[in-house]
Amino acid sequence: MKPADTENVSTTTLEAFADTIIPGEKRSPEDRAVAGAAPGGGAVAAGAIELLHNPATGITEGLTGLADALNDHARAYAAEHDLAGDDTVPPFVALPFADRVALVRALTAPGHPEKEFWVLLALFSNMAFDSAAHMHTVEAMAQGHPGLTAMGFSQPDADGLWRFPEYSYGRKLADLHPDTTPSGSPA
Repeated sequence: MKPADTENVSTTTLEAFADTIIPGEKRSPEDRAVAGAAPGGGAVAAGAIELLHNPATGITEGLTGLADALNDHARAYAAEHDLAGDDTVPPFVALPFADRVALVRALTAPGHPEKEFWVLLALFSNMAFDSAAHMHTVEAMAQGHPGLTAMGFSQPDADGLWRFPEYSYGRKLADLHPDTTPSGSPA
């Protein structure tokens, strides 16, 4: 890839990492970042890149460096395993899915000196899928967020609020405090 394409290299590499954590189906036949290792939407479709670029994560400034480091590890991994390179995509993206998994497993293993960085990226990939942390939940549900949908998250009522007429334990656990407001907040 061309050196001037730094942002695309970073995004594509981070997408491939997120897809390794929670795989999904390809967005198009030409998609190289998403390997297509699982049906439905995975971490990328759930918004992992959007979440990573949210300043609230505290890692936005370091994403290019993490993508570069991941590609350095991928180059070394490919050389060690005699894998053919592909200069049309970043080195991590060029790895077959099983090799992406093996490399991520090594990077997140106890004792790896960079483990904290890779576990952090994995946690944000999971967070995008499991909770749509970068979106308002009502909006995520309206858009058919793949993670929330896969987990069977219920739709809100017409006013955008969730109400649960049946108790999850099959019985009421406690009476409402007398000072609870109609919105459910303590007074």
